Amino acid sequence: MDFDDTPEEAAFRAEARTWLEAHAERRRPDARPSLAAANDPGHLEACRTWQRTLYDGGWAGITWPKAYGGRGGTANEARVFAQEERQFDVTTGMFSVAVNMIGPTLIAHGTPEQQERHLDAVLRGDEMWCQLFSEPGAGSDLAGLRTRAVLDGETWVVNGQKVWSSGAHQADFGILLARTDPEATKHAGITYFLVDMTTPGVEVRPLRQITGHAHFNEVFLTDVAVPAANVVGPVHGGWGVAQTTLASERSMIGGGGAATGIEQLVDLAREYGRTHEPGVRQDLARAYTRMRLLEFLGFRAQTALSQGKMPGPEVSVMKLAISDHVERTGDLLMGIEGPHATLGGDDAPRGQLAQYQFLGQWSVRLGGGTDQVQRNVIGERVLGLPREARADKDVPFRELQGA
Repeated sequence: MDFDDTPEEAAFRAEARTWLEAHAERRRPDARPSLAAANDPGHLEACRTWQRTLYDGGWAGITWPKAYGGRGGTANEARVFAQEERQFDVTTGMFSVAVNMIGPTLIAHGTPEQQERHLDAVLRGDEMWCQLFSEPGAGSDLAGLRTRAVLDGETWVVNGQKVWSSGAHQADFGILLARTDPEATKHAGITYFLVDMTTPGVEVRPLRQITGHAHFNEVFLTDVAVPAANVVGPVHGGWGVAQTTLASERSMIGGGGAATGIEQLVDLAREYGRTHEPGVRQDLARAYTRMRLLEFLGFRAQTALSQGKMPGPEVSVMKLAISDHVERTGDLLMGIEGPHATLGGDDAPRGQLAQYQFLGQWSVRLGGGTDQVQRNVIGERVLGLPREARADKDVPFRELQGA
């Protein structure tokens, strides 16, 4: 594992830092994350503005081909730039699905027309996208989805329901998985679509979470007409296309780093006079250890990228590690505040930082695949353990219970 930049990487890092210094404000050491960003109308426009700034400066889509407005660089250069960008008070968060998930999928599987229509617009910040994959009865077992698409001439007519769709209430487009061949096995009869979210029959209902915010949505699709030209990859072959999207999602979540740094945790412990307590000190040490392990996992992926290799199952290791860290850090924040952790609204310390992270941990722990899914991937693809028995693997989907 390499911990130091190569001469080429050091030069790239210096170039990125110089550009960021000229175009953005450094993040203050005491800055706290915005807790209601997804519900702040100004946040979307701030993300859009920074995405366009990156595009105009030649820093958007670092790994994307230049033909689509990208920089044509390496995956490792993208990681180096992200490391530097986190030191500044800017974000493209609302466009992360578009840039980090839809972009790589369309580059790998899209038609020339789809690539020309969407990729440059995504990098400019002109299009915001959402993911229409999970359903009320198809979450971890995504291939059990029941949303149907039936071909009518040159149009697919879609009916069904999706849920936990981040940002769907603000999205211009969505990526949709729908069942197009119920006679095939559950993984084989699925097709991947691009959907205009303004199409008649698309109804988005925000889901208010326990945090009080409404970042996720349920989406109802009633006789939604999707042009045949909006199919990505082969008809009935959408499961393979979706794997590109899901791998990109896990890498994005796992590589996001820790939301609350060790300095904030120690500062909070000092504020409450808890730094002399052996238990709290041990918990802070464990938090620091987890953060360093996350950093080292990032170095492992960075080393692979630096050598021209694409990370494999280690993205599941990173995703599992960040999920564990988010859970434990939420518990630690609440524990440090003690009785004050039960307060809410304006009465809560530090703008409800502890409460929000504790209650909102599930969006990270479930999004991109549950901890159990990641453990299965690690067990089967890293440790070489036998795959779990699947009685429904070779059964036509129409014969499955509830289908």
